[in-house]
Amino acid sequence: MSASLLPGAPVSDAVFESLKPRIDKLIAAGHPPGLATVLVGSDGASAGYVRMKHAKCAELGLESFHAELPEDATQADLLAAVHEFNDDGRVDAMLVQHPIPGHLDYEAALDEMDPDKDADGLHPVNLGRLALSVPAPVPATPAGIEALLAHYDIPVSGRNVVILGRGFTLGRPLSMLLSQKRPTANAAVTVVHTGVPDWPEYSRRADIFIAAAGVPGIVKPEHVNPGSVVIGGGVRYEGRTLLPDVDESCAEVAGWITPRVGGVGPTTIAMLFRNLVEAAERRIGS
Repeated sequence: MSASLLPGAPVSDAVFESLKPRIDKLIAAGHPPGLATVLVGSDGASAGYVRMKHAKCAELGLESFHAELPEDATQADLLAAVHEFNDDGRVDAMLVQHPIPGHLDYEAALDEMDPDKDADGLHPVNLGRLALSVPAPVPATPAGIEALLAHYDIPVSGRNVVILGRGFTLGRPLSMLLSQKRPTANAAVTVVHTGVPDWPEYSRRADIFIAAAGVPGIVKPEHVNPGSVVIGGGVRYEGRTLLPDVDESCAEVAGWITPRVGGVGPTTIAMLFRNLVEAAERRIGS
């Protein structure tokens, strides 16, 4: 068996195509959506992601703003950048590019962000809204995974979904998102983590298995239910090299699988821009 690939680019293209008339309407009304980014330090991968987001803004005719802080920036410097974008009426959504240097508190910076300007959907207020099924910016990577499954007509409702990883950026919000009552969700979701000694006992029974541990190569073929859907959401970088949770050999067991590169990444970017457009629409009451 060789799995069918689930590339993210076609999903991303479809999302941006659906956003285009909404963006055009906002621009015509004199309110082009504005995205702001905060980058701390000189991490090459992070800088590359920020450049990509600004390039996408330019391509779409959106406004973009950027604060770049040195590696030795203080927490006060970081919070000042967040507050400046909170107060800037041209900015509809913002993000602090993660990771940041270890002496800084990312969650404290997130707490200071205006939750309605939260491009990544990770502010505590928005995670609470997600838990209550209240409309709000949705965490971008989980939303991208839901969109990926929907795009390829993979049934989710009523199916056994197992998520390996409980982090607040992916595993936990994804479990809430996919268990909500919606045609593209409504699953039976189980969350396990690397501290569960027998976690493969769960993954081997999954209809849809989503790796979100951030542990390179942790998922091997023997951990996969033959013919199931395998989504690689967790990654780690060594320098500029991307190391995914899912070993590429899992493609010999799975029925469908995301590629090593170009799976969840493009859908995450698309959902971030969806959050941006929705924030701009809220701003003008569209």
